[in-house]
Amino acid sequence: MPLEPLLIAELALLGVATGFLAGLLGIGGGMLMVPFITFILTGRGIAPDLAVKMAIATSMATIIFTSVSSVRAHHKRGAVRWDIVKRLAPGIVLGAAVASMGVFAVLKGTWLALFFALFVGFSATQMLIDKKPKATRTLPGTAGQLGAGGVIGFLSGLVGAGGGFVSVPFMTWCNVAIHNAVATSAALGFPIALANAVGYVIAGQSVQGLPPASLGYIYLPALVVIASTSVLMAPLGVKAAHALPVKTLKRVFAAILYVLASYMLWKGLAG
Repeated sequence: MPLEPLLIAELALLGVATGFLAGLLGIGGGMLMVPFITFILTGRGIAPDLAVKMAIATSMATIIFTSVSSVRAHHKRGAVRWDIVKRLAPGIVLGAAVASMGVFAVLKGTWLALFFALFVGFSATQMLIDKKPKATRTLPGTAGQLGAGGVIGFLSGLVGAGGGFVSVPFMTWCNVAIHNAVATSAALGFPIALANAVGYVIAGQSVQGLPPASLGYIYLPALVVIASTSVLMAPLGVKAAHALPVKTLKRVFAAILYVLASYMLWKGLAG
């Protein structure tokens, strides 16, 4: 699969959009990347089942770079709750390892596409509802946060997302301020992405039919182009997050997610 100019342009545009959203909403961009990378790969002859898996793995790998750029900008504003990061990260790494090296390798791409569609649809609904937590609710203890981290890492590994759609609602549900939750989610994106990316590389070593320039399930050309552009845009997203009406933006983004979830649902059912 040659890296023609049109493919580079498509991937660069995707990187710009996902980088900005990573900084704006504290997401790794996987919810946007996976459907589009799936579409790009299947359009260039990759088997649909394999394309879904490669899209999830490549999306997750790009989050390693996006999260670093995003969290630096958030940290400068003093918004990252590093105490929460320290408690959630160990569980995240464990959950990610189980997902990326175990369940992900066993499940067919069609089932992963269906799970992705349902997960994104649920996340979009949560965004629209924007339900507020009870004033008395607080974060659980160390064991509780370890368990929560495991769930976040596991779900992220199955759908190729940075965990923001689980960690941000979880933290706001526990009355962590929304800007702190978004910033902390960006910081959590790094251990989530790193642990899962290693798992995808290991799990994809013996897979047949992978295109040239693949490292396990990760398609390296897409990783390089998307990561390069998304890193440039993430700080702009952070700046916008502190200046724009995030509630309104979430509603618009939720509508986009419903469309992307529908596409992945169709891919899963067609498979």
